[in-house]
Amino acid sequence: MAVPSQDALAKVYGADAERASERLRALAARYEEAFGAGDPEYFTASGRTEIIGNHTDHNGGKILAASITMDSIAAAERTDDGVVTIWSEGYPEAIVVDTAAIDEVPRGGGSTALVAGMLEAAVERGFRVGGFNAVASSEVIPSAGVSSSASFEMLVCEIVNHLYNDDAIDRADYARIGQHAENVWWGKASGLMDQMACAVGGTILLDFSHGVSYERVDFGFDELGCDLVIVNTGKGHADLSAEYSSVPNEMHAVAEALGVKNLCDTSEDAVLAHVAELRERCGDRAVLRALHYFEEVGRVEEAERAIAAGEKGRVLDLITASGRSSWEWLQNAVVPGMPEEQPIPLALALTELYLRRIGAGACRLHGGGFAGVIMCVLPKAETAGYVDYISGYFGRESVYLTNIRQTGAACLGRA
Repeated sequence: MAVPSQDALAKVYGADAERASERLRALAARYEEAFGAGDPEYFTASGRTEIIGNHTDHNGGKILAASITMDSIAAAERTDDGVVTIWSEGYPEAIVVDTAAIDEVPRGGGSTALVAGMLEAAVERGFRVGGFNAVASSEVIPSAGVSSSASFEMLVCEIVNHLYNDDAIDRADYARIGQHAENVWWGKASGLMDQMACAVGGTILLDFSHGVSYERVDFGFDELGCDLVIVNTGKGHADLSAEYSSVPNEMHAVAEALGVKNLCDTSEDAVLAHVAELRERCGDRAVLRALHYFEEVGRVEEAERAIAAGEKGRVLDLITASGRSSWEWLQNAVVPGMPEEQPIPLALALTELYLRRIGAGACRLHGGGFAGVIMCVLPKAETAGYVDYISGYFGRESVYLTNIRQTGAACLGRA
């Protein structure tokens, strides 16, 4: 089967259009092997980078985030039987969900439950669903903080939107559909940031104080002459649900003690005015995490002002400050009770030594934390040197050169 033209792919992939074409051709071959000859359309959804705003979304905060060049892709074709069948590369069995029997899918985790949860949420939000055959592949690092699950979710949303809803579903609804699947069908207390950043494309300013709103922001690392490097520290996220849930839970506990639902409904001054009683009721770490929230939202707002004023280089300083706060105040760099395992602090320390030597760049813990990846922003002239340097500690296969991509979730079309 043929795939979309180089010109069509260049609109999304730029100089990487040829490599994208090769990936799609391999996908087309797998589609034909799984379902026989057909005429599928091709879809993409990016991974994401969180620039500033670590763990603020679940308490009504603000985040500066962006889609990245790592993406998930699919070939999909509508069917008339109402059954969704997805073969995902690297998995031995297909995801199969009958849209007429969604309630029969067991909850509790796994890709089948995730897809069932998304289909349920789409119907509950008034959208149409139906059967389709698909094969999928992803370059988004799994269990590592660049949102492989959200990328897959937004890929499925894009397929459902295009095949059954005439491309009418808003990206904010994509995010809510993915969140419902994670919260209700996986039992994972996730927010909306991952999904929004994967779906929208480019750099976005997210505000969660009244539901979710977003606006595109004119910012990219390329225009600063920089590359974005992601370093996988080798420890995955899969078994850390309790650690992730502790962050919103403790922030909500502080908010509740102050008589509100979310921290966005109170202020840093209110926390400072009640530190003694908050320590007694919620614990020291919860107070520190609440203070991180307010300072982090302030950094996002400062970055917004700097971008608007044309002082985009200031964002790199704020990235560094954000990372420091995550490490020291939010305390999501190390798994409690496991002092012998500190891959995130080690990767950050080694990177800080390198950046100090070259006198440029920024780094921070990336994503949910506790394990996974760090991000490093480097002048392009220094990228190769840093990759060689950090590969010596974590292996070349753990270092990924990426950047901000202007397209989030999209239909790439047919041949």
